Amino acid sequence: MTEHTGEAVGSDGEKWAPGDQILWRYRDNASPRIHICRPVTVVQDTDDLLAVWMAPGTRCVRPVLADGTPVHQEPLETRYTKARTTTTSRWFGTGVLKLARPGDPWSVWLFWERGWRFKNWYVNLEEPLARWAGGVDSQDHFLDIAVAPDRRWTWLDEDEFAQARQVGLIGEQQAREVRAAGLAAVRAVEAWGAPFADGWENWRPDPRWAVPELPDDWDRIPAHMTT
Repeated sequence: MTEHTGEAVGSDGEKWAPGDQILWRYRDNASPRIHICRPVTVVQDTDDLLAVWMAPGTRCVRPVLADGTPVHQEPLETRYTKARTTTTSRWFGTGVLKLARPGDPWSVWLFWERGWRFKNWYVNLEEPLARWAGGVDSQDHFLDIAVAPDRRWTWLDEDEFAQARQVGLIGEQQAREVRAAGLAAVRAVEAWGAPFADGWENWRPDPRWAVPELPDDWDRIPAHMTT
């Protein structure tokens, strides 16, 4: 990992370099604690875009129910009301390229099949990323958009979005803001501007990059957030 100073990165224009290893994290929707943490490698960090690579086999933190049941296996009616904890596991997919523009209430993820056959873009609606010395933090907003290679798009997880509203994890005002963000993302897809038109589906990771390790203090609170 990059050296952790405890201060926010980016406030003075400092950027991460390609190959730096940072953490991409999400807070629980019901509390300020971190419940998703993914070590990633920086591909690009500019004023316009942060791009990171999550390699196959990366050891990540993910939420589970208190009895160890995977969240997606719990019926929707009780999925967000039962007690949770976290566990670690290896990313089983072929790797994910994540792209985020400063201030956007979403990030764009690229997925491939084995053999680098491009599968799809995935628009993850979320809080704009907050930078700190060790990485970036956000909070997921449940609703997502899948974009196929032929540019056709579809909403995802509308049932989870509705359930989150029903149990109070998302208020009505925030729900309207999330839906508006989703419609803005759809307009970006239909306009086929950045980052969709930038050729990222042809990108490949540097074979010299090691898979980042998950640090013991993966859930630490940045110093600037405790004051």
